[in-house]
Amino acid sequence: MTTFDVLIRGAQVVDGTGNPWFYGDVALTGDKVAEITPTGQIDTGRAAEVVDATGLVVCPGFIDILSHSILPLMVDGRCLSKITQGVTTEIMGEGWTPAPFGGKIEDVPKHRFLALAPQWAETMKGWTSFRQWLDGMIAHGVSPNIGSFLGGGTLREYGKGMAMGPATTEELSTMRQVMREAMEAGAFGISHALIYPPSAFIAIDELVDICRVVAEYGGVYITHIRSEADGLIEGIQEAIEIGRRANVSVEIYHLKAAGKRNWPKMAQVIDIINQARAEGIDVTADMYPYPAAGTGLESILPPWVEADGRFYDNLRDPQIRAKVRAEALNPSGDWEALADLCGPDGVMPVGFQQPENQQYIGKRLSEIATMRGQEWIDAAFDLFLSEQQSIDTIYFMMDEENLKRQLQLPWLTIGTDAGGLDPAWAKPVGPYHPRAYGSYPRILGKYVRDEQVLPLEDAIRKMSGAVAQRLGLYDRGLLRPGFTADVVIFDPTTIGDRATFEEPHQLSVGVRDVWINGERVLRDGRHTNAKPGRIVDGPGR
Repeated sequence: MTTFDVLIRGAQVVDGTGNPWFYGDVALTGDKVAEITPTGQIDTGRAAEVVDATGLVVCPGFIDILSHSILPLMVDGRCLSKITQGVTTEIMGEGWTPAPFGGKIEDVPKHRFLALAPQWAETMKGWTSFRQWLDGMIAHGVSPNIGSFLGGGTLREYGKGMAMGPATTEELSTMRQVMREAMEAGAFGISHALIYPPSAFIAIDELVDICRVVAEYGGVYITHIRSEADGLIEGIQEAIEIGRRANVSVEIYHLKAAGKRNWPKMAQVIDIINQARAEGIDVTADMYPYPAAGTGLESILPPWVEADGRFYDNLRDPQIRAKVRAEALNPSGDWEALADLCGPDGVMPVGFQQPENQQYIGKRLSEIATMRGQEWIDAAFDLFLSEQQSIDTIYFMMDEENLKRQLQLPWLTIGTDAGGLDPAWAKPVGPYHPRAYGSYPRILGKYVRDEQVLPLEDAIRKMSGAVAQRLGLYDRGLLRPGFTADVVIFDPTTIGDRATFEEPHQLSVGVRDVWINGERVLRDGRHTNAKPGRIVDGPGR
């Protein structure tokens, strides 16, 4: 008689394909889904553990296609805020990866999370290949599965440093070789965040050149486009043009129309992507379910300020500072000026480390300027010089109606654009975007159950099966016999987010049980401290 390790009985089975739910039993053996049958078809005596899931939903684990857990996993491998959302796989690398370190890269970044685990700073300098980082995380012990794109900013810095201008023939040759090595080491492709230096310095021909290497391995070009605001249409068109010229699949990170004046452009964006897909260009997108974005405060300044690693030196120089000031207050239009899009009253810096700046946490930049008796731009300059680090910031600039419209698109998937945190250690460090704690439960509670913006089955498909397909993970993302047992049980009547912009460090509710590679990581809503995470590989591996 077949013996199962776990038998999940009586649940609504949502299998990740988008097909209608059904009542069924799911059996797990080892790290695999062993059997799925109608309810009551499997004898409970055949299972070592029987889990009653009556009234609950069982579904595949969620795959976060836009995770920023690189540094949080070094602090705490449990990834608590993600596991309690039902996330079982973290896909990282938006613009930056800690490996490979070398070439013209001079140092590791300064970040408030790295300050909690400073021992990793020197370790990261030893990761001279992409695979060393992933292997290092597994050796450290992590709860979720992990995978990554190669950070395009990292690749550019490796080959050319922080210099502006096109790469030389020799520099480009170096970057192509590093890209090949990363693809063969398991990268899913290349990720460029084109509003941040040094990726902001790259023209389309260089992007196409690197993407041709990615295409050879069946990888994906995934991108924070050059503009999500005034140049949104042009940014989408550039991404599609890269896909066309390089014959590479394209994924657009966190699709949005930023700034009220740009909200009407979303209809045109959808038409452009639909047309590209009709022409045979493989372009898709992802999103998070919040009307505010989160990135560094430096995004209120023109990217050239960071050229050659002279950011703080430039802000200290009175003449350069005056030039930066003039351009920040009257943007030229060829860079993404976030303060211009939402005004200083829509800018909330939260990532302060220095004691004297703690009083500003949770306040808008306009309020901070008033408290300091300065104009907002001068207050920002002085805060940078005080902090000597990137300052995490929330920008209120998206439209709720656009969010709902995007959630219904068939080619759109879900990501958090955030790392996995634990309130116990993250709250003392300061506020963070609530998407780290609530993205998936927010969709399942607010947009599926309460507002009925999209069906349950489609929401789960956009969190699991569709993401796995996009990444080429053909043994995950679905509840199907033989597939890896990344499994979630949640209560559809209670699931929801609790984190807010004012009080972000609050775990979501409603996810009861999580298995990763067949091992129980969440039991009755509590983390078991298990760390069964494995590396998930891209197509070149």
